[in-house]
Amino acid sequence: PSLSRAMAGAVAAAGSAEQFQQLLQRPDRSLVVVHFWASWAPQCAQMSEVMAALAREHSQVTFVQLEAEAVPEVSEKYGISSVPTFLFFKDSQKVDRLDGAHAPELTQKVQRHAAGTAPAPSAAPAQEQLHARLRSLINAAPCMLFMKGSPKEPRCGEHPLDFSSLAPFLWFWGIHPRSATLTPVLVEELEASGELDTICPKAQKLEDRLKSLINKAPVMLFMKGNKQMAKCGFSKQIIEIMNNTGVDYETFDILEDEEVRQGLKSFSNWPTYPQLYVKGELVGGLDIVKELKESGELLPVLKGEN
Repeated sequence: PSLSRAMAGAVAAAGSAEQFQQLLQRPDRSLVVVHFWASWAPQCAQMSEVMAALAREHSQVTFVQLEAEAVPEVSEKYGISSVPTFLFFKDSQKVDRLDGAHAPELTQKVQRHAAGTAPAPSAAPAQEQLHARLRSLINAAPCMLFMKGSPKEPRCGEHPLDFSSLAPFLWFWGIHPRSATLTPVLVEELEASGELDTICPKAQKLEDRLKSLINKAPVMLFMKGNKQMAKCGFSKQIIEIMNNTGVDYETFDILEDEEVRQGLKSFSNWPTYPQLYVKGELVGGLDIVKELKESGELLPVLKGEN
C-alpha cells in the first residue's frame, strides 16, 4: 500500500526524501507529526514509545519516524540540529515544532493541532469520553506519576524520589494490566523497611548535580557528542582547538541528558553550547575560546593561571 495511506494507529517510517514528501500529502488538512531521531540518542527510543501511544489514540493523525542522519537533505531543510525533534505539518506546510524529549508537551501539541482537523465526535457516553481522556493522560509519557503538585514542588508529604525509576511499578491501563502499582500505603511500607531508597533512589537536586558535573575534572567541556565524535560543527571546532592545546580535559554529551542540557543554560546564564569550564568556572563558548586562542591567553586559562 502507499506510504501516504499509513495504517491508522501505526507509526510510518520515511527512509528517503521522496517517502517523506509522500507522507506529508494528507487530505483535508489532516495533521502529520514527524519525529527526527538518531540511534545513538536513548531519549529518542523513549519518545518513540510516546509516539506509538499517541498513534493509538489519534487515528486521524499521521505519525512518521525519520532518521535525521539517514536523510540529511530533509534534516538540513528544516534546520534539525539535535534529536529528538518533532515537526508538525498541515497541507505539507510546517505549523509547529518541538525540540527535545518533552512527552507532556508533545502530547499537548498533538491534541491541540489534531483538534482542528479531527472529525466531529460521535455522541459517545460521557463515561467513554472520560476513559479516552484518562487513557491519553496515562500514556502522555512512559512514566507518569499523578500527584499533588509536581516533582519539583510536591504539595503534600515529603520524599524526594527519582521519579523516572518508578516506570516498572506504574499502572499502564489497558496495556500492562498486571503491572504493580505503588499506592501511598505501599510507599510508606517500603520507606519504613528501607526498601524505597533501593527501588526509587532519592533524587539529586539539579543544581547540586550541575555543580558536581562542572567540577568533575579541572577542565570540562559540555558539547554535542564527545572527543571521538562531535555531533555539530561548533563542537567539532572547539574539540580541534582543545586537542591542539595538549591540556587534559573531559567532555559531557548534552544530547544524552535533556535535564542537564536545559538546566546548565540557566545555571550559568549561557544559552548556547558548547560551554567550557575550568575549575568549575565558566570560560565561555566557541567564540570566547577562539578569542583566547588568538590573544595567546587560552593555555594559561586552561591551566588555571588566569
